[in-house]
Amino acid sequence: MADQDKYPKDIFTSLKELLEMERFAHSIRFQSSKKKVKSVLGGKHASKLRGRGLDFEEVRNYVQGDDIRNIDWKVTARTKVTHTRVFSEEKEKPALVVVDQSRSMFFGSSQRTKSVVAAELAAIAAFKVLKQGDRVGGVVIADEEIDVLKPKRDRRNILRFLEKVVSRNQELIEGKPTNFDDVLKATLTKVQNLVTHDYLVVVISDFHRYSPEVIQFASRMKHHNDVVFIQVTDPMERDIPATKFVAGDTATQIAIDGANAKLRKHFSEAFDSDLDSFKLQMKMHRIPVLQFDTVQSIDQQLKKVLEQV
Repeated sequence: MADQDKYPKDIFTSLKELLEMERFAHSIRFQSSKKKVKSVLGGKHASKLRGRGLDFEEVRNYVQGDDIRNIDWKVTARTKVTHTRVFSEEKEKPALVVVDQSRSMFFGSSQRTKSVVAAELAAIAAFKVLKQGDRVGGVVIADEEIDVLKPKRDRRNILRFLEKVVSRNQELIEGKPTNFDDVLKATLTKVQNLVTHDYLVVVISDFHRYSPEVIQFASRMKHHNDVVFIQVTDPMERDIPATKFVAGDTATQIAIDGANAKLRKHFSEAFDSDLDSFKLQMKMHRIPVLQFDTVQSIDQQLKKVLEQV
């Protein structure tokens, strides 16, 4: 594990920094306020039921199939039309926060790495769900392993989740060879075995290595659950500097002539094409894709997200 004190905090994260993200949990909303469910991350949500529930909601005309025990005889006698009482019941919505801490996330051109931003967003999402009184668990994807914490209504479970995030985040400095495809498949299997129905599944990644398996997974999850994708990108992934430079990792280096306008244009168009294709596929499955970058502060970006939904 890396000694984080040797590195700028925006390259790696720490448990202290992730715990500070709790202050943003009260304001986040990932769904239109026009809907009955105020937020995908809103935790408990109301559902109209025919029958007995927790809270009286309204009186409406009786329709065939309504429980006759809920007929409002006073309103029926006054209007000469059969009316029934409708109740609302709060249903639990446990959540699973899946956060990518693999090698592709260990990049940031100027401010922070994608892995740090993803870790912060995972902390915010987890605290939001807990504040609503629902169970929350987490999955941390690394290059060779995954960590799984089952949903619990317990702050200590969030602390364990964030500790796993920090541990995997700091391991990124080691630059181990990866077999990410196998890890991704194992992750999807674990999540599918854990998630039943009426879950909130939040997946935080750059989605650089998304595949048909990921699309199929999202589609299946969406049938009986709420699914939200949060994509973290860095500006340099789209717009390379207009100068010659060398890019690489621990295994490979390549010289790039950023002064070539055609190359820069091709680079940007390829990024936009991939992003549009990904968002279109998610739209077909009615899965929102929220975008965050490594440059702006988390609070600034949260405000923009709130304005968009």
